[in-house]
Amino acid sequence: QVQLVESGGGLVQAGDSLRLSCAASERPLSMYKMGWFRQAPGKERAFVAAISRSGGSTTLADSVKGRFTTSRDNAKNTVYLQMNSLKPEDTAVYYCAADISLSVTVSENAYSYESWGQGTQVTVSS
Repeated sequence: QVQLVESGGGLVQAGDSLRLSCAASERPLSMYKMGWFRQAPGKERAFVAAISRSGGSTTLADSVKGRFTTSRDNAKNTVYLQMNSLKPEDTAVYYCAADISLSVTVSENAYSYESWGQGTQVTVSS
């Protein structure tokens, strides 16, 4: 099973940018479709972004379109979430997740992903 480790979180001010990284080990990242989710205190885990195995197709939640992008470097076994124009409501723990299913379609459903990282905290102050 692939092991995932997120990094890059922190405390920033509204309007700032952060880039999260998700490094994979034990299995080649190219085997997996990848997703990003976030969970704010007292709320359910929510979809943020997903990317196909090749990186040629991405999907973003409406709340982050125009501000966030996701990309991947399979040679480095790493997936990225670039977050620009951050808002206080983006404050959450961010998780990356891996989906090995054969479908080419990326999923917005957390239940589609079988491997998860430990999460990284992003806090945006106003």
